[in-house]
Amino acid sequence: MLWLRSIIYYFLTALIALAISAIAGTVWGVAFALCVVSIACLFHIFNLHRLHRWLENPQVDNVPGSFMLWQEVFDQIYAEVRKQKKAKERLAGTLDRFLSAAEALPDGVVILDDNDRIEWCNPASCEHLSLNRKLDMGQPITHLLRYPSLRDYLKQQDFSHPVIIRITRPAEQTLSAQIVPFDSTRKLLLSRDITQLERVQTVHRDFVANVSHELRTPLTVVGGFIETMIDMPSSDAATRETHLQLMYEQTQRMQRLVEDLLTLSKLESGAQVREEEVDIPQLMQLLRTEANGLSQGRHTVEIGRLDRPRLIGNHDELHSALGNLVSNAIRYTPPGGTITIGWEKRDDTACFTCRDTGIGIAPEHIPRLTERFYRVDRGRSRNTGGTGLGLAIVKHILHRHQAQMIITSDLGKGSEFAVKFPQARVIE
Repeated sequence: MLWLRSIIYYFLTALIALAISAIAGTVWGVAFALCVVSIACLFHIFNLHRLHRWLENPQVDNVPGSFMLWQEVFDQIYAEVRKQKKAKERLAGTLDRFLSAAEALPDGVVILDDNDRIEWCNPASCEHLSLNRKLDMGQPITHLLRYPSLRDYLKQQDFSHPVIIRITRPAEQTLSAQIVPFDSTRKLLLSRDITQLERVQTVHRDFVANVSHELRTPLTVVGGFIETMIDMPSSDAATRETHLQLMYEQTQRMQRLVEDLLTLSKLESGAQVREEEVDIPQLMQLLRTEANGLSQGRHTVEIGRLDRPRLIGNHDELHSALGNLVSNAIRYTPPGGTITIGWEKRDDTACFTCRDTGIGIAPEHIPRLTERFYRVDRGRSRNTGGTGLGLAIVKHILHRHQAQMIITSDLGKGSEFAVKFPQARVIE
């Protein structure tokens, strides 16, 4: 050990000084000892000076070197400096990863000091709150916010619940913002885009309201007739038959609604179905037969172009989807009109078409036709037996078959629903 070697060194120096004193006299022995001590002091002063200069600008690659005890001191300093350097590199790496993760968050994050000045923010917060990362650092956030509800939220100091911010321009958007204190002086301002969540909740509320309405009407009718029959037990047979017929029609309407709801629920659950080779030309003949039965001779139903390609898919689902399109054409085409269905090969796709000479659809309604319970004419849809779920079911079935539906219409002249199936599902 170096410290032990140093003690031995000074012990030998003392022995030599005693020996010189014994041989040449005390004066020479003391002089020798003083000389050695002076050299040792100069050696320590020199190394202390080097250590002091290094401490002014400590770098791991220029730690001084020496020998004896000072070598051990400098080696320990070098080891500690290297350890600290590695710790700093690990910390810097952790901070870089943390900042990268915070930068990538879809939620907005703003760090505020005790005076609500911005210390840091990520890109999502800039998008949500219209901040500028270069210009707004160090600025009080209350001076920069355009939303009064958020400014009031910051001032009231009650952060137990988030605040909802509704934005109308440049596009409709809904944000949820909340303050989270994370030490004695700083706060996090978190923002989240909940636009899609609100839309889902709105759709859910509308769905429940529509189902309730669709069921309430036939139940009211049936209940009314039952009360009439109870109150008038002696009514004639013709009246009772009329009431029973109307009650039957309303129960059939409820049954169709429940069946469509069950079908839609099954499709939305993503349950796997068996796929097979579907003979579309044969299905086209079946669709025409069913359309004639639904029309009862009031329309002309014809098959236009009929190519031979078959399709890989689920027969029952394709029958339901294409049949819905044909039945809609029957319902919305006045008596004497024509419904033409076709199946043809187009380049790398196969296309089913259903064209009618009906009342047509205004352009503003076309994008919403596949929404559940959306009706262009509510009264007409109910009178023709529609549930308002047919095109929503069609949309889900076509999505499962990677198909695309294109709707074109001339108001007062008729509409065409074209369904394109990808080449991967077409069998020549």
